[in-house]
Amino acid sequence: MDTAQRFRGFADTEARGHSPVYERLARRVASERRLLELIDRLPEPKRQPNLLLAAARLLGGPIGDARAFPSWAIAEWERLSAVMLARLTQTNEAGRCATLMPLLASLPQPLALIEVGASAGLCLFPDRYRYLYADRPAIGAGPVSLACRTSGPVPFPARPPVVAWRAGVDLNPLDVRDEADMRWLECLIWPGQDERLARLRAAVGLAREDPPRLVRGDLRDDLGEVLSDLVAQAPAGATPVIFHSAVLAYLPAAQRASFAAAVRDLPGHWISNESPGVVPGVREALPWAAPAGRTVFALALDGRPIAYTGPHGEHLDWFA
Repeated sequence: MDTAQRFRGFADTEARGHSPVYERLARRVASERRLLELIDRLPEPKRQPNLLLAAARLLGGPIGDARAFPSWAIAEWERLSAVMLARLTQTNEAGRCATLMPLLASLPQPLALIEVGASAGLCLFPDRYRYLYADRPAIGAGPVSLACRTSGPVPFPARPPVVAWRAGVDLNPLDVRDEADMRWLECLIWPGQDERLARLRAAVGLAREDPPRLVRGDLRDDLGEVLSDLVAQAPAGATPVIFHSAVLAYLPAAQRASFAAAVRDLPGHWISNESPGVVPGVREALPWAAPAGRTVFALALDGRPIAYTGPHGEHLDWFA
């Protein structure tokens, strides 16, 4: 897939229906040969539409004007590319906890949580959020509410999971107390998604009260060793749970397989929340195909698919 196709695909399957501004911008970028040439000079992982658009927002680019955007991006390429090279797409969507929470609560309690690709660690607090599932009574009493549509036999718990210990691993951990890091997280929220922005700010406020432990680790190199060390530090009697969302897609297929093999060898449980074809073996085990034209994740426990989920935690479709 070349860069133009990548931007058109982003417009068609990710931005459409979620952010008209980004849909228009992505289509415009896909048709601008000069801008595409500049993007293609970046390392392949840095050519992501989300990264370009978030960097432009950080620099005050004309996000709302698709016609003006290419000229601005070309003129400001030195500054724009510097941000893209320095930063990563580290969307930290606390709303995903609404799709993870029922599964987490079904495991032997208490839990020792270890998140891979933790960003600022906002998904390490599933015990401190308040969950709203359609007509059901709220679960939990935290100051941050997470709403989620559901279907199928979701095992709704009476209360959120009990977390005895939590830690995260990231290539570039973000500090919830650092204003520049939090500004970057805000720029990763798409234009018009005011509810997500409010949720991010509320979750950051909660995390600042007790910042999570985050360590630096690279999925491509030393992650197996880092995870082994963290699992060994989990308190006695707690169930280790390694989990991740929208992370493995950034790895080549061979490295995804190596990661899956390494995690399977560790004690406890492994929860993946990724695009259906990303985790080895998950797509083949799905009971039915994901809806066409809609971006969904496949939630899996120890490699076994359990549900489809919304990328930002907006829906949870449990398999019968």
